[in-house]
Amino acid sequence: MVGSEHTSKQFDAELEAVRARVLQMGGLVESQIRLAVESLLSGDVGLMNRVIEDDHRVNAMEVEIDESCNRILVRRQPAAGDLRMITTVIKTITDLERIGDEAEKIARMAKLLSQKERLHLPRYNEIKHASDIALDMLRKSLDAFARLDLSTAAQVVRQDELVDEEFRAIMRYLITFMMEDPRTISTSLEILFVAKAIERIGDHAKNMSEYVVYMVKGRDVRHVTVEEIEREVLE
Repeated sequence: MVGSEHTSKQFDAELEAVRARVLQMGGLVESQIRLAVESLLSGDVGLMNRVIEDDHRVNAMEVEIDESCNRILVRRQPAAGDLRMITTVIKTITDLERIGDEAEKIARMAKLLSQKERLHLPRYNEIKHASDIALDMLRKSLDAFARLDLSTAAQVVRQDELVDEEFRAIMRYLITFMMEDPRTISTSLEILFVAKAIERIGDHAKNMSEYVVYMVKGRDVRHVTVEEIEREVLE
């Protein structure tokens, strides 16, 4: 009996270590987005290079956490809630790694934009606003994961609609801008790539929140409406 209790405590410690690493990876990715957007707004090339070079750290963390999860699956053969937790972690780190890729993309686009003559660059305020919402979504989805907080997870799913609206508004504005002055086409397209990257960050944060609902409730809510998710959370 003592032996099995010891094993159980070890298993709990392994799960806790994995959860802590996910939150650490989330913190790194959050910082990558913040610095990428900051580098775009400030034109700081050193900061852009730092974000691009640091992407390998995010990738390395994904591989390390994935390996830890696979070891737990093989050795512990978890069931029910523990199995859902490991599955959620594996999916979450995939989304975090992709968010890291989007941050790198923003930094690369910022680099291209910094090399151009400063024609009136449109929509930077809106880019900042959209990135603030996407960052808030990422923070909340990590918080929901840490505290198994379903109402916060539902808020993130709802916020995704705001990021999508921001992206559509930026796109409409840039299309008008390009039509009025064809010289701005390449610059506008690069800004559009940045806006798209931010929209994708929102999508990945939303995915992460949906995994939290799955982890707690055992129900896959990836392809249901926001209203259904909110109902699921209240039950």
